[in-house]
Amino acid sequence: MKFEPHDYQRYCITRILQSDKLALFLEPGLGKTIITMTAVNDLRYNRFLIRKCLVIAPKKVAEDTWTREQEKWDHLRLLKVVRVLGSQTKRIKALNSPGDIYVINRENVQWIVDYYRNDWPFDMVVIDEMSNFKSHQAKRFKALKSVRDHISRIVGLTGTPAPNGLMDLWAQIYLLDKGERLGKTITEYRNNYFVPGSRNATVIFSYEPMPGADEAIQGKIRDICVSLSAADYLKLPPCVTNTRYVHLDPKAQKAYETMERERILEVPEGDLDAGSAAVLGNKLLQLANGAVYVNETEEVRARRERVYAEIHTCKLEAFGELVEALQGQHMLVFYNFQHDKQRILQYLSRSNLRIGELKSSDDIASWNNGNIDMLLAHPASAAYGLNLQDGGNHVIWFGLNWSLELYDQANARLYRQGQGKTVFIHHLAVVGSVDEDVLDSLTEKGNHQRALMTALKTRVERYKGRE
Repeated sequence: MKFEPHDYQRYCITRILQSDKLALFLEPGLGKTIITMTAVNDLRYNRFLIRKCLVIAPKKVAEDTWTREQEKWDHLRLLKVVRVLGSQTKRIKALNSPGDIYVINRENVQWIVDYYRNDWPFDMVVIDEMSNFKSHQAKRFKALKSVRDHISRIVGLTGTPAPNGLMDLWAQIYLLDKGERLGKTITEYRNNYFVPGSRNATVIFSYEPMPGADEAIQGKIRDICVSLSAADYLKLPPCVTNTRYVHLDPKAQKAYETMERERILEVPEGDLDAGSAAVLGNKLLQLANGAVYVNETEEVRARRERVYAEIHTCKLEAFGELVEALQGQHMLVFYNFQHDKQRILQYLSRSNLRIGELKSSDDIASWNNGNIDMLLAHPASAAYGLNLQDGGNHVIWFGLNWSLELYDQANARLYRQGQGKTVFIHHLAVVGSVDEDVLDSLTEKGNHQRALMTALKTRVERYKGRE
């Protein structure tokens, strides 16, 4: 297929060619992969400025997207893409195979750095979904940082550079400029642009940006970042969002309120730290969906023998009604917990629907070819780079989570370039539950950790007041 780039794509390609460090903050659907591969091809075979390029990507993207793009476009026929995946033996064999672009999943960044040590061979690195390197404490960040001096050109790609707030930017920008713009350390960055937020007597749980910090940070990084919005460049069909509110029956409502009250009353003196908030929020989300894991010992988790107890079927029944209302239209269904998926499959076991699970590139092909009526996926496995727009135009969120990054990226699997129909995003939310807090947070584009803490502290105060 002949590649005829849009004007904005030409601009991005030119910027990569002209810059030895660049971040492309492009919304899903704008073609980050083809833009980057076109630039790599030019740098490799026309300008002879690079020899080997390493692409670091989420696992599903590493398995499918980069090879698929290379095979799709005529002008990339000279490029050889090698996937560095699988067992250690397979990865080593791949690294010793001739190629131009070597694609590895983000979980193996530390491994590849350790494998080469002081003999780093990649003069160009592309970080696909750079927001996965937002944590300065992560091993993958530290590993890549250790070889940064051996990388002559680096490109970061993401549609959500700061999913949890401005604090996420430091590590990503550091990998580009080695601390030139935002500071050599995270401490320097915090001191310059933030003040302590939520805290107890000794521990700071979060930081809040100072007034004007957003503009100041943007001014510092503007020269090495390109930020574009899909709405400005793509003619996409409408996207309609709706929420189906689920009312629990009296027995289920009592069960939810009991768990919420008892779990909250376990919090001493109303002090809710990030760890206890995450556990509590997780349990309440499970219960809103209809089931909770029980007897979660370390031994059980290690054996992957997690047992769940079903508390109610109210959300399942609402889900069934929605599926029936769609009359066979293809649906991409996101679940939050494994027991959600198990219960959905059991609930629909007698239906005539062709149900698939997103596990491999074969599942992607089956969905896009119209051979699957309902595709079940966890948002973390479908969040980056996957093109699913040919398979349908309905997204159903059986269970939500607090991550705005996962939410936006998951929805963009259907609502992206090439989608020819109106996209409908359906939420199932239990009235009066933590579901509504999550929806409010996502709607307001808030920090999910901060929103979780705020929501649960409100509930703590409410129940403490009843004692």
